[in-house]
Formats: sequence, C-alpha cells, structure tokens
Amino acid sequence: KETVLVRESPGFITTRVNASLGNEAFYMLMEGVATARDIDKALKLGLNHPMGPFELVDLVGLDTRLSILEYLHRSLGEKYRPCPLLTQYVKAGRLGRKVGKGVYEY
Repeated sequence: KETVLVRESPGFITTRVNASLGNEAFYMLMEGVATARDIDKALKLGLNHPMGPFELVDLVGLDTRLSILEYLHRSLGEKYRPCPLLTQYVKAGRLGRKVGKGVYEY
C-alpha cells in the first residue's frame, strides 16, 4: 500500500472529492442537465470511473451520502451544502439498493 500525507482537516481526501462530485451530479439532475443514466454514463466513459455517481450513491446509501455532506457543510462551509434533491430523496425513503429504490429502482 502507498500513503499520502495530509494536514489535519475534516474528511478524507477521497471522501471530500467524491462527495462534491456526487453532490454536483444531483444538482445537474435537479436542473435537468441530463438524466441520471446519462450522467453516470458520461463519468464512466469520460473519467474512466468504474461506477457513475448515482450507481455509487445507490450502493453506499443516499442517507449516508447526505450525512457526509451535512458534516462537511457544518465543518467546511457552503461549498458542501447538500443538494435539495438529495435531501428530498432521503426524506421520501429513497435510500438506495438497501431498500430497493434510490436514484434507480431495483
């Protein structure tokens, strides 16, 4: 394994970057920029990600992602404010694969 050195800061590097990317994907979906499937496809093809942001959040849990963003928002400010669509999905019980419905239905 390899390590990276970071100064003391809320959240891991990968957590902060992934949370931001996923949150922006929700904003794009909310704004009608593209469908969830097309956003996932674009990131898989364009950035060589093994999963798109919506596939990943459905696996991890929308409630988990919301909790991470709320923590980062409290700790680091406005750039981590959760997208209202994500909050709406969680309030509606759309938590991901674990309940059979998140961004996608299973």
